[in-house]
Amino acid sequence: MTRTKRLLRALLFPPMLIPLLLTPLSAIALSAVFITGHTAHPLAYAAYTLSFYTLLVISLRIPDIYRWWQRLLEKNPLLHRLTTDARFRLRVILHTSLFVNTSYALFQLSMGLLYRSRWFYALAAYYALLTVMRYYLLRDLKQLTPGEDYAEELHRYRFCGIALAAMTPALLVIVAFIVWQDRGFSYHSITTIAIAAYTFSAFTVAVVNIIKYRKYNSPLLSAAKAVSLTTASVSMLSLETAMLSAFGNESDAVLRQLITAISGVAVCVFVLGMAVFMITHAAKELKILSPKGDQHGTP
Repeated sequence: MTRTKRLLRALLFPPMLIPLLLTPLSAIALSAVFITGHTAHPLAYAAYTLSFYTLLVISLRIPDIYRWWQRLLEKNPLLHRLTTDARFRLRVILHTSLFVNTSYALFQLSMGLLYRSRWFYALAAYYALLTVMRYYLLRDLKQLTPGEDYAEELHRYRFCGIALAAMTPALLVIVAFIVWQDRGFSYHSITTIAIAAYTFSAFTVAVVNIIKYRKYNSPLLSAAKAVSLTTASVSMLSLETAMLSAFGNESDAVLRQLITAISGVAVCVFVLGMAVFMITHAAKELKILSPKGDQHGTP
């Protein structure tokens, strides 16, 4: 009995290196199964078993992984700074987001060149504009410390709102063309699933960060999070059209157009509403801070 327990413990709680090696191996095996379409092959069942075992082992080691991460945070100065310094963390996030945003814009451009589609060109142009906004926010963050120069941050915040408002008609035109001509963004089904995972993750992180960074009372940080939320919303719309194109059929054309129209208008209204709020809020705060509108100390 003791030998059986030792064997079970060795299988369920192996050294940390084993699940770390099994994770990419399982991902590669499952990808090969779905790409080739041999879902009922004996090797496919081996891939399913390996993936289940990997997931089980990682789930059982979550407390150990958490403690390991806490120790790593305490010993590593860079990671410790990343979790405690909001300005440094935002710079890292903006650099990462800038890279991802640029890569996604280039991906859409490459799809446009491959399929000679104006829709991919339009989406690539929109993401390129969002990339430019991220670049300027990153440049501003290097010059300003969030929360110190409130008035200057408000000017950048208002400009960001104006830029989003100016870009909304372009997004509306893209949606109109998709609906009227019943055209969407078509990818391979595996690519669509990968984009879905990225989109839902980006949208969740953007919403969480919008709430999380409110406590810093920094318009510059809020502007960066607003751009992230806009990017995630447009990605969600792009994902929806891709999934409808990949998994729908010709008989669903009317329903597909209706869903795309409702979702597209909703995203445009949301982005425009956020832009208007940013502009009006910044104007109101700047009016309070201006000498003529200052009501704090003069009768």
